[in-house]
Amino acid sequence: MKTKFTLLFIILFSYTIHSNNIRVNNISLENLNEVSNWVHVEFDLAWDNSWRISSGPSNWDAAWVFIKYRVNNGTWTHGIISQANSVASPGATLDVTSDGIGAFVYRDSDGSGNVNYQNMQIRWNFGSTDTDDIIDIQVFAIEMVYVPEGSFYVGGTTGDEANKFHSGGFSTSSSFRITSEAALTIANTSGNLYYTATNANGGDQTGVLSASYPKGFNDFYAMKYEVTESQWLGFFNSLTENQKTNRDVTDANHKNSDAVVSRNTIAWTGGTASATTTAPDRAISYLNIADMNAYMDWTGLRPLSELEYEKACRGPIIPKPGEFAWGSANIASNDYTLVNSGFSSERITNPETNTGNAIYSLTNGSIDGPVRNGIFAASAVNNNREETGGSYYGIMELSGNLYERCVTVGTLQGRNFTGLHGNGIISSTTGNGTVSNWPNNTTGDGYSFRGGSWLNGSDFIRVSDRYDGASIISSGNNRLGFRAARTAP
Repeated sequence: MKTKFTLLFIILFSYTIHSNNIRVNNISLENLNEVSNWVHVEFDLAWDNSWRISSGPSNWDAAWVFIKYRVNNGTWTHGIISQANSVASPGATLDVTSDGIGAFVYRDSDGSGNVNYQNMQIRWNFGSTDTDDIIDIQVFAIEMVYVPEGSFYVGGTTGDEANKFHSGGFSTSSSFRITSEAALTIANTSGNLYYTATNANGGDQTGVLSASYPKGFNDFYAMKYEVTESQWLGFFNSLTENQKTNRDVTDANHKNSDAVVSRNTIAWTGGTASATTTAPDRAISYLNIADMNAYMDWTGLRPLSELEYEKACRGPIIPKPGEFAWGSANIASNDYTLVNSGFSSERITNPETNTGNAIYSLTNGSIDGPVRNGIFAASAVNNNREETGGSYYGIMELSGNLYERCVTVGTLQGRNFTGLHGNGIISSTTGNGTVSNWPNNTTGDGYSFRGGSWLNGSDFIRVSDRYDGASIISSGNNRLGFRAARTAP
């Protein structure tokens, strides 16, 4: 008898054209190699508003693709894939990571617009199975943006951002230039990285970042958007009942309700039931540190460092005073009005022109929570960086909406981060991530809170602001979100 395969698929992103509508279709298993125990997972992969450019940012967007499988209706397990024998579709590049956890798919030449890569084939090393086994497969895809290698600046300028970075031994308005991944000393002396002490939350102003701490000089990928409710459910609904217990965003340690709270619509009745959302494209709030670490470990990604955060915002451009992620200090100030709230077509009817758009305290109005990812790109009158709120590299909502939780340089736990990636496996008992030297699951020590939220004033959503640069907060709330990253192959 042959091994029996059945096919499932889940897309870890929204189903909205305005958020680029990433989708996986027509999954099949082809070219079974029974001698070496591998098979091609074949599928079509498409998304909208893709790009690759060789000038300016010199970057591209991509899909992070990985596989989960289960045997005889058992526990979902991460599938290990290989570059060898994998086949990219015409027009696409397929980069499988050296650890086999996943692959990046992106354009093989410059261009922009929608992409539809058909008959993509990834070699899955399924290992030994019994001839009567029934194997189910899920294929996941997450939109990412490539940030190329190169020098850049952090902090500085004449702005009054709290706890901002600057060059040690110089004026606090002197930006610090990162020129390599070599070890960095944090000290107020020439040649070193330092930061101001507006309050006690910026960090201990000491220590060394080892050569392994991701400083942003090397190339990396960051999620194009913050993690959404549908992405979270793709993860949560694949867990065991035991693992779900600690990851339940509706319990008393999270939002404490199955109802909508601050626009978080996740509901779960418990047991074997699947959790649900009525706003799949909305950035998810109320997740605690253990939740986000588990998600990143399970997806094979890692946290973004706070140095990488600043590069993702402004690229190699010299910092400007008080700037936001779109590269200027201009910002909208009137209440926004939503239409089609909760749907993939959710948009703002009155975005401002000739200024930056973001949801924060002055524009929140009666919305009272995060909005769907990509809403400003979909709503902008003019498709430019300011009005869409995009970063130098095309990463969205890095200012406002929900806080970004990035690895801090301000505590020993944060500085011990070495950039290890998740391996797709979380604890079978606690549902926690298990990667060494990540911020602490229990205390939250090791994270920085950057970019502000829908509830914060404009001061908090500026690129250089580190008001909570090393705050230790383990719990989730209605202002906190996150996005993941991965070092480029």
